[in-house]
Amino acid sequence: MNAAGTGRTVLAAGRDCRGVPLSCGSPSAIEGLERALECALSFRGDAIAEIDAVLADHPDFIMGHLFKASWLTQAMETRVYDEMLAAISAAERLSDGANDRELGYLAALKAWARGDFYGATQCWEEVLTHFPRDLLALQLVHLTHVLLGDVTGQRDSVARVFNLWDESMPGYEFVLGFYSFGLEENRDFFEAEEMGRRALAMRPDHPYAVHAVAHVMEMRGRQPGGIRFMKDHVDLWSTSNFSNHLWWHTSLYHLDLQDHPRVLEIYDNHLQSAAHEGDRYEELDASALLWRLKLLGVETGDRWRALADRWEPAAQDTLYAFNDVHAMMTFVSDGRREAQAALLGANERYVETANDANVAMTREIGMPFCLAMQDFQDERYGDCVDHLLPVRYKTHRLGGSYAQRDVIGWTLLEAALRARRFDLALALANERSAMKPTSPLNWRYVARAFQGLGDDSNAKRAEARAHSLMAA
Repeated sequence: MNAAGTGRTVLAAGRDCRGVPLSCGSPSAIEGLERALECALSFRGDAIAEIDAVLADHPDFIMGHLFKASWLTQAMETRVYDEMLAAISAAERLSDGANDRELGYLAALKAWARGDFYGATQCWEEVLTHFPRDLLALQLVHLTHVLLGDVTGQRDSVARVFNLWDESMPGYEFVLGFYSFGLEENRDFFEAEEMGRRALAMRPDHPYAVHAVAHVMEMRGRQPGGIRFMKDHVDLWSTSNFSNHLWWHTSLYHLDLQDHPRVLEIYDNHLQSAAHEGDRYEELDASALLWRLKLLGVETGDRWRALADRWEPAAQDTLYAFNDVHAMMTFVSDGRREAQAALLGANERYVETANDANVAMTREIGMPFCLAMQDFQDERYGDCVDHLLPVRYKTHRLGGSYAQRDVIGWTLLEAALRARRFDLALALANERSAMKPTSPLNWRYVARAFQGLGDDSNAKRAEARAHSLMAA
């Protein structure tokens, strides 16, 4: 039938396989949406191409347009914004026939387009409150909390609906995966690993569950176990769209054990993307790994140059501070002064004029870390310490995970040692070794701090601890 005054066709309402309502009742449209959602949840295939195929046959399918725009939000790249805005506009034109759930998505996306990421999350949370089996809303809320560094939200967004799910419902393994990661980021490591392994028992090729368990092992300093775990599952996770990040996690275990040749091998074979079309920010993990090697004084050859080439077109994006700091890692390491100035200048103008969610992230953490990296590169180690020390307990506001943000604390510690501020370095190294006492690298930092203080006896004890952990 035709909607009066709109000139478009309105289909009878339907439901997805979890009973969540849709204003469209076309079985082929609903099945196509489920295929696209499966791509997004499993990090496999091309969710956007899948939903585009559905929309080609069903241009009035509002939830198809909402799905497309929603999934594009998670890219946090300016290159997708026009496509995202077009999908939002298409959904808005169809909104007269939308149900409450779909209107909630539209409100979230309009907030996102204004740069109000927190408002968007609240809208998706509202949808999830009324439709707790809306798996797309759950994924969007959870992943956006990760992007924004809302550690509690990563866990509690899942906790609010978890008891309303069970193993009989399609997609339960993904709910377990989200909950696992949220629990891990809140340091509930035992429960997190249990949830992650339950998800893998249901679906062995579930990369986000592998990711959650990998985080548990990284945070607990279970390097040999982590290496074995990733190796045991590599044939399944390495074929996913999440493989780049999971290789990065694998490299962290080897880095802690100071197996630098293996770390570089992983970088060259898995993190150094040969693609130049800019379809993914794989360079985030590549930058983060090379910077850690830089802190350890490991020679990385000309690897920075190729990576900086990838980042330079995005130097003035000012979309997401997390991206900006990783771009700056490459610019300072490859000596690109103009790119550094362009990035900082764009961010200075941005924080003076904008009022979106990323402004606080940029002002409070992004710019201080960018300045600190310049200081580190130019061997102004005391200035690097002075930039980072006041913000060290605010770094969650940059977004990402604890494992990712650890690069800030690590930079601070290395700078303190090189600035000969050994009392501070010892305090920071003791803190790291208390949090992860099975880390050989942490005990080597303790040893270096004691050595700087002239305490050879304690330096030898700490070094012996590191050797013992390596041998074990």
